[in-house]
Amino acid sequence: MKVGIVCPYSWDVPGGVQFHVRDLTEVLMARGHEVSVLAPADDDTPLPPYVVPAGRAVPVPYNGSVARVNFGPLSAARVRRWLREGEFDVLHIHEPATPSLSILACWAATGAIVATFHTANLRSRAMLAAAPFLESALEKIGARVAVSEDARRTLVEHMGGDAVLIPNGVFVDRFAAADPEPVWRGTNGTVGFIGRLDEERKGLPTLLAAMEAVVAARPGIRLLVAGRGDAEEAVDDVSPAVRDAVTFLGVVSEADKARLLRTVDVYVAPNLGGESFGIILVEAMSAGAPVLASDLDAFGRVLDGGRVGVLFPAGDPDALATSLLDLLDDEARRRKLCADGREWVRRFDWSVVAGDLIAVYETVRAGAGAVGEADVRPWRDRLRR
Repeated sequence: MKVGIVCPYSWDVPGGVQFHVRDLTEVLMARGHEVSVLAPADDDTPLPPYVVPAGRAVPVPYNGSVARVNFGPLSAARVRRWLREGEFDVLHIHEPATPSLSILACWAATGAIVATFHTANLRSRAMLAAAPFLESALEKIGARVAVSEDARRTLVEHMGGDAVLIPNGVFVDRFAAADPEPVWRGTNGTVGFIGRLDEERKGLPTLLAAMEAVVAARPGIRLLVAGRGDAEEAVDDVSPAVRDAVTFLGVVSEADKARLLRTVDVYVAPNLGGESFGIILVEAMSAGAPVLASDLDAFGRVLDGGRVGVLFPAGDPDALATSLLDLLDDEARRRKLCADGREWVRRFDWSVVAGDLIAVYETVRAGAGAVGEADVRPWRDRLRR
């Protein structure tokens, strides 16, 4: 099958959608499919051979973050040329409501179109205002996929219609097989955080505030922080004791991210909101790290309501500190969370997720019209036999 995938966000800036597209492409190609990805990127940016650059992206504030997107007449011309030369059996568009390559491709394309919705924002005025403008493009989509229940609800409430639920994927065995890094360990426990340091909704200030009590109770504990941002600015308002406990690793490779997650005694996700799924929680569980996360709806679903991880009230550093100390003091509980989490995350492995997406592709190619869960099930069952 020839598959064209449209990534709306700049390829050279790390993000969940970019990683999803990259990993899905790797799996599809390993299964013998021919894949081409169109993404915002400068023509001179080093890119994988399957990525076609669509020009420089511009930063746009969106959903508590900054999306780097590409839009305009030149981009539209590149989209049309890519579609014409690709002659794809299926076009897979990510975030088609985003003012970027995705909506341009949706306008220009014909044939079998699948769209994946990642965003969870139930009170988006921008999406409500854009809905009539996008209607003609969205009507062309044969199958809508949502990566989470929150993303599905956002789609239903702002755009109408429904979607097949297929989560983000993870290469579970890659995280499980990573080696811990002894030099990163603290003498009295190790805690991990991965996220953009300067993005408020990722919750690093909440974690740093909680660390005041944690450091006082467990001298020698270490907090590993990985992500893009100014490390000095991040710890500007914390005490010297907390500052000494923090090790900033900067932007880490996928291999080092796996090593970090294999090293920590607890992985903390103190996010404040705006999360559709929580792929980092799945990665942490895949690596065998007990997870402590804020009680966002999306995180609660990934953690099976708190069965395979611990939830605390979002934005509450005192509750976070108490939960973290309790986990660090209870090795038996951490071991059970690790065991339960490793079993639970198998449903998110790319071997399952990619199979479900291929089932959607086959259903749309077969001309089933608007595709729902019942239409996909026969293809999915056949692929899993």
